[in-house]
This record gives sequence, C-alpha cells and structure tokens, in this order.
Amino acid sequence: MSKDIIQHYFDAFNAGDTDAMLSLVSEDVEHFVNQGEVRTGRAAFAEFCSHMGVSYREELRDMVIFASEDGTRAAAEFTVHGEYLQTDPGLPEAKGQRYVLPAGSFFALEGSKITRITTYYNLQDWICQVSA
Repeated sequence: MSKDIIQHYFDAFNAGDTDAMLSLVSEDVEHFVNQGEVRTGRAAFAEFCSHMGVSYREELRDMVIFASEDGTRAAAEFTVHGEYLQTDPGLPEAKGQRYVLPAGSFFALEGSKITRITTYYNLQDWICQVSA
C-alpha cells in the first residue's frame, strides 16, 4: 500500500496536480527540503508547491520506489528533468535553462497519509548546469 501511495504522489507531481499531492499528505506533514528550512503543515507544503510550479517545470523519470514491510517508510530514486523558468532568490538567474539531476526522496507514512517528505539532490550540480 505505501508503494502505491508514493507512486500516486509522484504521478500527481508529474501531472502538475498539486491538489492530488496535497490529498496524500497529513495535515501536519513535515517537509525537509534539500539544503533548506523544514516546512511543517499542509499549508506550508502547498506554498512550496505553488512556488516550485512558478519557478520550475520538472518531470521525474526512471522512478524506483522502495517500501518497508510494515508500510511506515518508503523511498524513491529518480532523475529530475527540468527547466528553470523564474529566478529563485539567492540562485542564478533563470533563462529557461534545462537540467538533469539524480535525486531521491524519503517518506514516513501513517495509515494512508504521508507524514514526512525528505528530498535530496546535488545543489552544486544543479547550479553548474543552470550557470553554464
């Protein structure tokens, strides 16, 4: 079941369906952003998704999902294929640069809801790609 929830989450991400993503997270979800502040709560996660949708267009490919036997933990490895659309404060200027990054996410689940999302990628690799 947990693998299905994570697959649904990433299918919604790739479809740009934030509402579907939000329906899968708990009200008090903890979102650990790569090299960023922890965001707590569905509203904070929704704000993050909204910002990302304006600044980036991304598709996750080569998805492999892993899950613990008890269904309380899951992980996914994937490749991000993206386009940098609008300058994010503190990062290089956006000019429609394309990038490809290996990445991974880790999840905690309770019942049918995601309670923690932690995502990792190499920020310096991304900066090099969009600065070239």
